[in-house]
Amino acid sequence: MNAIVDPAGPQLAVVPSNPVPEGARVGYFTTSDKVQLRYATFPKGPGAPRGTVCLVHGRTEFIEKYFETVADFQSRGFAVATFDWRGQGGSQRLIGNKRLGHVRDFDDYWTDLRSFHGNILLPDCPAPYYLVGHSMGGLACLYAGARDRMMFERIFLSAPMVALDGQPFGMAGMARLAGTLSMLGLGRLPIARRADKPQSQQSFAGNAVTSDLNRFMRTVEVLKARPDLEIGAPTIRWAASAFSAMAGAGTDQFPGAVKIPVLMLAAARDEVVSTAAIETLGLRMRTGRHVIVPGAKHELFQETDPIRGQVLAAFDAFIGAGMA
Repeated sequence: MNAIVDPAGPQLAVVPSNPVPEGARVGYFTTSDKVQLRYATFPKGPGAPRGTVCLVHGRTEFIEKYFETVADFQSRGFAVATFDWRGQGGSQRLIGNKRLGHVRDFDDYWTDLRSFHGNILLPDCPAPYYLVGHSMGGLACLYAGARDRMMFERIFLSAPMVALDGQPFGMAGMARLAGTLSMLGLGRLPIARRADKPQSQQSFAGNAVTSDLNRFMRTVEVLKARPDLEIGAPTIRWAASAFSAMAGAGTDQFPGAVKIPVLMLAAARDEVVSTAAIETLGLRMRTGRHVIVPGAKHELFQETDPIRGQVLAAFDAFIGAGMA
């Protein structure tokens, strides 16, 4: 087993507005390709055990951002296990500029998830296992569902990054363009995007991720306490890998390759990922479907109480159906 829990090792950021869920256990594990990732596990709350939610994040995110959501799952009888993807949060950064989001290949996220499953979930967490992912993590979840139908019982996704709107050459064309730039030695240069600006109270107005000021500011406060968790713009190499993965999810073969039951929630007001592409994929999947959440921006788990209520009700109905 490659997991390490060390009292002097990785720590969770604590701020008054973001209490740590009960029973947190934090450590490092090492992936099969020798990258060190930070993880945390949380035991179930009161009531009958219902298994474990494996929670994976979007690009730029980190464990602390999901404390409230972890507590929501605990209160429903689930243990929760989560980790920071390579290159972000409290996990090992991959290039010299630690503020840039970088990955060599999107398949590396599959390596992270598969290693987490083997090193943490199987030995330490109660079955059955349910995979919950947001945005970039949602796309990684879909590929996991296409590659191994035995790892997880069901997959629940928040605004999965299956395509981006407004790209001049489509997903495949953008992948080729970014890939060419990477081959020319430019792969570690950043691609600046409006959505990658640091969050602050001044940037809440017109932000693309949430309508909820308190939850928006909670993330600001965590990053103020732990600036080492923050990353900004992605690199050209990251873009090449992500566009290639999105192009793959848009092929005719992909919807039928996902063999695990999937529910995808799309945000009606999403300006980060393509809601239309989520809807198209949901209509084409044999084992999946989609629901569009009215009034919601991209980060569904960080939205207002009424919107989060809809998200959690959908989770209860979908995961509950899998346990009947």
